[in-house]
Amino acid sequence: MGAGTARSKRALYVAMMTRIATLVLCLCSIAVPTAGAAAAGRLERGNGPEPGTLDAHKCQEVACANILRDLYEGLVTEAADGRLVPGMAERWESDAEGRVWTFHLRPGLRWSDGAPLDAPQVVASFRRAFAPETAAPFASHFDALHHAAAVQAGEVAPEALGVDAPDPRTVRFRLTRRAQLPALLTLPIAYPVSLPAVARHGRAHTRPGRLVGNGAYRLAAWTPQANLTLERNPHFHDAAAVAIASVRYHVTEDAAAELQRFAAGDLHITETVPPQPLDGLRARFGGQLRIAPYLGAFWLGFNLDRPPFGGCAPDARRTGADVHADVYTDVDIDIDADHGDTACALRAARLREALSLAVDRQILVRHVTALGETPAWGIVPPGIPGYAPAQLHWSGWTQARREAQARALYRAAGYSQDAPLEIELRYNTSTPHRRMALAVAAMWRSTLGVRVRLRNEEWRVFVQNRRQRAITQVFRGGWIGDVADPRNFLAGFADDGALNWPGYGDPHYRTLVARADTARSEAARNAWLRAAETRLLHQHALIPLYFYTSKHLVADAVDGWQANPLDRHATRWLRLRG
Repeated sequence: MGAGTARSKRALYVAMMTRIATLVLCLCSIAVPTAGAAAAGRLERGNGPEPGTLDAHKCQEVACANILRDLYEGLVTEAADGRLVPGMAERWESDAEGRVWTFHLRPGLRWSDGAPLDAPQVVASFRRAFAPETAAPFASHFDALHHAAAVQAGEVAPEALGVDAPDPRTVRFRLTRRAQLPALLTLPIAYPVSLPAVARHGRAHTRPGRLVGNGAYRLAAWTPQANLTLERNPHFHDAAAVAIASVRYHVTEDAAAELQRFAAGDLHITETVPPQPLDGLRARFGGQLRIAPYLGAFWLGFNLDRPPFGGCAPDARRTGADVHADVYTDVDIDIDADHGDTACALRAARLREALSLAVDRQILVRHVTALGETPAWGIVPPGIPGYAPAQLHWSGWTQARREAQARALYRAAGYSQDAPLEIELRYNTSTPHRRMALAVAAMWRSTLGVRVRLRNEEWRVFVQNRRQRAITQVFRGGWIGDVADPRNFLAGFADDGALNWPGYGDPHYRTLVARADTARSEAARNAWLRAAETRLLHQHALIPLYFYTSKHLVADAVDGWQANPLDRHATRWLRLRG
């Protein structure tokens, strides 16, 4: 391709992205909100899509976690600034090896229905969380807990789980390795679920009038695809310090529509802000715009269980030796026997990398997200103490060089302008995700000639299809850190659990993560995890796009909002003025 042609295509592409941004601005051009439109004494929160569940042990997305953080409290909780502080437990300690942890409960704890809450009930709830029939999606985060995996697999009884209650106010955990247990205990899977309520109501135990929690609020109403209303729980141990009487979480699939509701004064807080020029947002909303870095990565995943990106048949001729592609100039990619037929696996790897190379991440963060995000060349975001994130080896190349390499790999994989790849890219319904899908599809088409069908799905349908991998080819993925730990971003690819959406199954990667788990020092642990991240990146099981910023609009009437690395904002720490 000549230089003039390349410049013309680039100019055309930038012009197209500008038109997309202008369209979104037009949709959102409404007045800045005035205070007082929302109901007095009630906090109105935007919350994105409809929560998939309010069963704490089955929650796996932000929409339900935000609400559960108000309805429940774990042994440990988080202050407004993200610091770990006592929750149900007033104090805790561990042995010298970090393998036995003991938590001492506050006196007089009660459920939201007024019934006493003690240590044996906390233990029983943990056993329910790890039971096979619960199928808790976050159970893998507790793989250091003694017998956790075996209990979840049904190999041993739930009573064998490494948690017990020596007395009514003491909960004790036994671990097989060091782990950041206090931080993990802030996750919804560690919240106590009322087993009598589950026994009485079954799946309906999460409905208003039936959900029994232990948090600062209790569920008062739930109108599907509209809103959920919570009211202050008088039985909460710190109820006197909870300033806001009620909170209503609004379901909004479209971030632009949520912004409109904020601007009209119908919301005090938005869950997120749609992509648009940062200067314009600051001019419109001033100090109401809250942007901060936090631990989250956005990526596209490939379905590795089926062609054209995987699903290669076993090849008995393989000896286990690595196979190297001649088009790889700086780093050799290895294709393992476990990936099946050598020629098929090599074509699939070439194709996956070609699509990754063809994405201009700088354009994405400047013109599509445009709210302070940074291009991602790895899976683990920066900012985790002691960890140096890995990067794709060509991250320092110019975009022109990356695109030239993409075209070479695309041809080597057997595709061309005359015989283009045709694929479907799935994403859950939202304006930001649609904009991202449109932009990536345009890049693939412009650079390689790929024909992309875009398919948006309501959140629960999208999650189901992504998890089952029955029909999905390429999909929107990402991860928001549960704890500030690189393992939290990497361990999900080391097993066949519910969080391994691409179906990545590399035994060498699993070995690297396992070595990290047995490391004797934090430095050695981080080194093994970085090696695992490097391997995952070089096999191109997914396409890292950008690292998140948290972005909210917070009305002037709200006091107590603080940015924190995990972007968690329980209502109990907030106040309403006026």
